[in-house]
Amino acid sequence: MRQIILDTETTGLRVDDGNRILEIAALEMVDRKIVAEHTLHLYINPERDSEEGALNVHGLTTGFLSDKPKFAAIVDDFLSFVAGSELIIHNAPFDVGFLNAELGLLGRGKITDHVASVVDTLAMAKEQFPGKRNSLDALCDRFEVDRSARVLHGALIDCELLAEVYLALTRGQDSLLIDFQPDTGGAGAAGVSASGIARKPLKVLQPTEDERAAHDTYLNDLDKIVKGQCLWRAIENPAPAEPGTVQ
Repeated sequence: MRQIILDTETTGLRVDDGNRILEIAALEMVDRKIVAEHTLHLYINPERDSEEGALNVHGLTTGFLSDKPKFAAIVDDFLSFVAGSELIIHNAPFDVGFLNAELGLLGRGKITDHVASVVDTLAMAKEQFPGKRNSLDALCDRFEVDRSARVLHGALIDCELLAEVYLALTRGQDSLLIDFQPDTGGAGAAGVSASGIARKPLKVLQPTEDERAAHDTYLNDLDKIVKGQCLWRAIENPAPAEPGTVQ
């Protein structure tokens, strides 16, 4: 699956207030590696001023953007770049809402009409770290991603940071895929997994006599508490089958 790390900057927070996109950045990722020579970065004339709060965040003034192309002039290049990909966006509903609004003004449908899927890394982070701060800055700190170059919010640098955060968020998934790859070579106990990594036999450690005694004592005490209903004891000493039954 071809993936695109995407971020936008806008004139304000609410699309319903008529705010517009003024910057788009997108990085292509293939096989979990950024394709450096395939990057999209566009400044856009939003045809309106930025709200003060947004201007303080991105620093892109009306004067700077006045000679930049309007969204209608870049829409084909943008859609061609993201076509058929999986978009990876932090707080995806925000960016998707603005993209849908811009595309809607041009009669070009919604962004999901042009891409395979959208992944929200903010939702992923909230699932992995419930109750904690999961802003892009916070995740960079958590995963030790260097964000020293991020003075103002910019779409391109935010994409670069998000790419590293996404890889960190999903790194464990790769490990699971490798762990559960079936063996295909029939190489025996010390065979080679489907990932090509030599695998040694598992070492089974037997408990010492003291550990066995401590375990039995614990189970005996537990059995007294639950009045003979300890499931572990039932598993260790199953009741004999009644005559005429099949086990």
